[in-house]
Amino acid sequence: MELIGTPADLVLLDRIAVLESVRVVDEARSGDWGRPTPCGRWTLRELVEHMAAQHHGFAAASREEGADASAWRTRDLGDDPAGAYRTAATAVLDAFASPGLPERQFTLPEITVRPVPAPRAVGFHFVDYVAHAWDVASALGLAVRLPEPVLREALPIARAVPDGDVRRAPGAAFRPGLALDEGIPSDRRGRPGTLPLVLAALGRSPDWTPPPGPGAGPPPHTSPTVPNRASPAGR
Repeated sequence: MELIGTPADLVLLDRIAVLESVRVVDEARSGDWGRPTPCGRWTLRELVEHMAAQHHGFAAASREEGADASAWRTRDLGDDPAGAYRTAATAVLDAFASPGLPERQFTLPEITVRPVPAPRAVGFHFVDYVAHAWDVASALGLAVRLPEPVLREALPIARAVPDGDVRRAPGAAFRPGLALDEGIPSDRRGRPGTLPLVLAALGRSPDWTPPPGPGAGPPPHTSPTVPNRASPAGR
């Protein structure tokens, strides 16, 4: 997988995506944690617990401690899920900012059995949190605020994630990529917006809406950036 930019560029891009995920998680209120999300059967609380666990795991991997299974364990976030999530996000941002990061090898047992060079590992984390920021925003009916230049950097990384049968296996990080239809929002030149392209590459429908049922009441905030017209997709 070829990644664009220097390691420092990737760390900055990752920081932007992670801080946006913190912003949208902070918008959740006590009655929101049971809401459905675009991530299969996960509720908002379960999604945020997964996001926090990945932060702790990547932080450990950056210290060359990723082989320890306990580093990746999903933890109950207690009575203040948003606060616990902020703590996890700070841990990974601090870890990625540490001196010597670009020369390290990450152990990422949920992705590969081979050591992963730090720039590639940060790229994995970056594109995951572009997607997860959108997941949380969509569950809450919020607009995700990721600058277009950041999304343009995420797109080739998302498209480079292996697709096909590997994504149909139990526990796969992403569902198979989706083809976009003509209803996808476009810019003034008629080109699809970058965010829908990133989401589709990662197996998410940009048109996701909460399924009907208990806990899936009307979103408490504003509408997501992409019109909602289709079924759930992707972790």
